[in-house]
Amino acid sequence: MRRLCLARELLGETPETPRSIAQIARSVGISHFHFIRQFEAVFGTTPHQFRIARRIDRATRLLALDAGSVTDVCLEVGFSSLGSFSTLFARRLGESPSRYRARARRLVQVQALSRFDPTLGCLSLMTRLPWPAFSQFSRRRA
Repeated sequence: MRRLCLARELLGETPETPRSIAQIARSVGISHFHFIRQFEAVFGTTPHQFRIARRIDRATRLLALDAGSVTDVCLEVGFSSLGSFSTLFARRLGESPSRYRARARRLVQVQALSRFDPTLGCLSLMTRLPWPAFSQFSRRRA
C-alpha cells in the first residue's frame, strides 16, 4: 500500500520530463502490469486516467487564475498537443478550455491584493462593504 501511495504521488507530479507508467512502477518496485491492476483495485482508476485527471484539475486552476494562454496552460500541465488537451478537457468538463476560462473568471472575479492598503489591514477591506452591513453596530438613540 505504501508503494502504491508513493506511485500516486509520482503520478500527480508534472515534471519537465514526465516518467512513463512503467518507469514509475519500476521505481516503486512493482512489475508494470501488476502495478496497473493493484492501482486500479486500490484507487478505483487506472494510473493513466489518474494522471490525466490530475492534469485537468491543475489546468482548471491555471485557466481560472493565470494570465497565460490556453496553449501555455496545455504545455504547463504536461500535454504536448493542444488538440488532445482541448478534447479531453471538453469531454471531462463539458466545455472547451477557453469557455471554461471565461466562465470561471466571471464567477471568481479575483481582485488584486494591491488595491488594499496592507498597513490598514481589515480597515481597508471594510471600506468596500456596503453601509447596511454596519447598521447592526450603530447605537440606538433614546
